[in-house]
Amino acid sequence: MAAKIKKGDRVIVLAGKDKGKTGEVLQVMPKQTRALVSGVNMVKRHTAPSQTSSGGIVEKEASLHLSNIAHVDPRDGKPTRVGFKLVEGDRKVRFAKRSGEVIDS
Repeated sequence: MAAKIKKGDRVIVLAGKDKGKTGEVLQVMPKQTRALVSGVNMVKRHTAPSQTSSGGIVEKEASLHLSNIAHVDPRDGKPTRVGFKLVEGDRKVRFAKRSGEVIDS
């Protein structure tokens, strides 16, 4: 199955404590159906010191379920669903169902 949300996409949070916030997808985990979004769903982790870090309380992003995020429409910045269509013969691209704009370049 083709991925509707990919790394680098601009998404908006639909549900949860960060509802309405937007960010860029840092990582997608398809087997767990989750994604990491920059600046969204921040949690504090208590980490022990190591050779690379001094430890302490570190704030980082936690994953969100894919059902709680939606792609941002390139035209008006509102949430949109993603569809697929063929262009230029046999090239498959993603497009925003809200405005019809192609998401993939």
